[in-house]
Amino acid sequence: MTESELTGTASPDGRAAAPGAPSRAVLRARPDAGRWAPDPEDPFGRAGRADSVDPPGVRRSGPRARCFDAAVRAYVARHPEATVVALGEGLGTGYWRLDNGRLQWLSVLSPRTAAVRRMLLPDGARRRTVVRPEHGNGWLDAVCAPERGVIVTAPGLPVRLAPHEVRELLAACAEQLPGGALVFDALPHPAATLSSRCTTLSGGRWPAPVRWGLDRGQLAAVAALHPAITAVRELPLPGGRGALPGAAGAYGQRFPVLRSWTPLVCEVRFGRA
Repeated sequence: MTESELTGTASPDGRAAAPGAPSRAVLRARPDAGRWAPDPEDPFGRAGRADSVDPPGVRRSGPRARCFDAAVRAYVARHPEATVVALGEGLGTGYWRLDNGRLQWLSVLSPRTAAVRRMLLPDGARRRTVVRPEHGNGWLDAVCAPERGVIVTAPGLPVRLAPHEVRELLAACAEQLPGGALVFDALPHPAATLSSRCTTLSGGRWPAPVRWGLDRGQLAAVAALHPAITAVRELPLPGGRGALPGAAGAYGQRFPVLRSWTPLVCEVRFGRA
């Protein structure tokens, strides 16, 4: 595979591809290649769909991903030059879905994952890959202009952390990101306990065990962890493919027992000094 095929600098028919976007050859090599639009000038199908999460004609994103996207889009609408910090993004393409032409994007990844991302999705003028360990908050040093606003997305991360590490993450964001926000997902304690037991019984064949759970009734306790935390709320999950009826809708209100098992997506807001 040539350098131009990796970086997307040219398409097979000679046309220039979108700067920093992966080429059609790279996209075809991905397992989810069917999701991507074939036009090298608009590889993610964003043209004419500024308010859309999913490119036209492709499989829709899951409710959780759309919930995260909606939270970022709302924050960026209030802070157009904000920095979006995507913790553990992997080969995610949120930048192309949410870019407003002014924001900054940081993908925080482990060294091995960062190397793959830089090969397939090279950094751009407003999009950087930051190499940091999976645990720890050293990535905060890479945020260049926190006064313009910062929103951190951490899908699947807090549940893999120990409780004290979650508290440290919240405290670090509260102290260093005034006016910022953190969006993460969590499992209620019954579901978290069951998931941990399944991981143990699998003999390590499942992902890392769930180490931290959060019940919906504990959101006020999260808000009390640091004086700079001004608000904690559960974000509504949109309906659609993969949505669980007890997550946020009418079924969850009608049958509260379901809400003790379904995941939740939370937004934590931090006050300015």
